[in-house]
Amino acid sequence: MLADPLQRAEALAEFFLAVEPSLWEDLVNSDVMPEPHGEPERWEWRCLALYACVRGLVAAGGFNTETAAAVDHLHARLAKHWPAAERALLAERYSEYGRIGQELEHAGAHRVTAKLGEACAAHVAGPVAAAALAELLGTLHESLAEGAADAVRQGAR
Repeated sequence: MLADPLQRAEALAEFFLAVEPSLWEDLVNSDVMPEPHGEPERWEWRCLALYACVRGLVAAGGFNTETAAAVDHLHARLAKHWPAAERALLAERYSEYGRIGQELEHAGAHRVTAKLGEACAAHVAGPVAAAALAELLGTLHESLAEGAADAVRQGAR
């Protein structure tokens, strides 16, 4: 695993920048993404994707001072140029997604993944979001978290 928190954050930032845009395109081109799908939906997706990177970071190294430093650096690297409204949205979604994880801590990772997908789908498509969209978002989130953990363990490739 990358020992230096800044290296962890850099590896995660490179991973995020490499995969997030293509996963967004896959999402947009799927049969489950409702029209229209513009910037508000893209920001919702980015929040979920970045949260997945943080989950991967914690999965790889636990939660400690090095992880907290890596999270701070990751956000400074990726979100510092985001508009203020999107940074506020990120904080709001992190709070919501964190609550989901805490509430379902003993229900298993699969249930957390499903609930995160449902929450993001509701933000993207409204409160009656299709189950297929929620499932796809949850699956993408879980894949990103696993990829992020690998990026921290092995370094960016």
